[in-house]
Amino acid sequence: MRRVLVIGIGAGDPDHVTVQAIAALNAADVFFVVDKGAAKHELVRLRKEICERFIEGESYRIVDVPDPERDRAAPDYAAAVAAWRSARADAWEALIAEELGDDGCGAFLVWGDPALYDSTIAVLDDIAARGRVAFDVEVIPGISSVQALAAAHRIPLNRVGEPIAITTGRRLLETHGSDAGDVVVMLDAACAFDAIEDRDTEIWWGAYVGTEHELLVAGRLRDVAAEIVRVRAAARERHGWIMDVYLLRRPLR
Repeated sequence: MRRVLVIGIGAGDPDHVTVQAIAALNAADVFFVVDKGAAKHELVRLRKEICERFIEGESYRIVDVPDPERDRAAPDYAAAVAAWRSARADAWEALIAEELGDDGCGAFLVWGDPALYDSTIAVLDDIAARGRVAFDVEVIPGISSVQALAAAHRIPLNRVGEPIAITTGRRLLETHGSDAGDVVVMLDAACAFDAIEDRDTEIWWGAYVGTEHELLVAGRLRDVAAEIVRVRAAARERHGWIMDVYLLRRPLR
C-alpha cells in the first residue's frame, strides 16, 4: 500500500523540525513540494534545505508541484476555495499514481502545522474518497506560527482561566466582538485589526516568524496599528509575499 506522509516542518526555523518529523523525512522516497510561484520561491528553497539537512543519504527524489491559481477576487469565497481544492486534488492524484509505486512512500512538507489553516489533509481526503488511487495517510504535527509568535514575544497565548479563539482576518470583527476572549488571527491580507474600535486592545504581531526576516511589533492598537500597517506593506513589497500572525487581547473591564 502506498503511504503519504503529511509532515509539519515548523514556521520557518529549521530547528523547529521535530525528532518525529526527522524520522518521517527519512522514511519518504519522494517529496511533493508545492510551488506557489516565483514570489514565494523562498518557501520552496527552505523546504529543500530541510531535506538536505535532515535526510541521511541522497536516495530521495523531489517533485515540484505547481499550485493551481485561486480566484481571490471571487464574490463566492467558499466556491472559489472548493474549485481550487478540486484542481489541487486532480494534480496531486495524478502525481501520487505516477510517482509512487505500490509500496512507495511520499511526503508533503507543510509549513507550520498541518491541522491549522492548511488544506493538505482535506485535499488528500478528497483524493482518497474518489477511490482511484489507494494510499494510507499519516500526519506528523509541527510547530505552528501561532506557537512561534508567542515564543518570540515571550507571552502565553491565554490569560488564566480565559478562552482563546483562532480565526482569520475575514472573520475577525465578528469574533472579536463576541465573548470568545483573546483572539489569534491568521490569513489577514487587509489588516483587519485596524478596524477594531477599542484602541486599548493590545496586539502582538509577527511576520516571517522563525525566519531570518522575522518582524515583531507589540503594543496597544492606538500606538502601533499604523506602524504595523506600514511595516507590513514595506515587507510585502520587499519580499513579494508575506505571512503574518497576531494575538489580540482586549483589556479586562
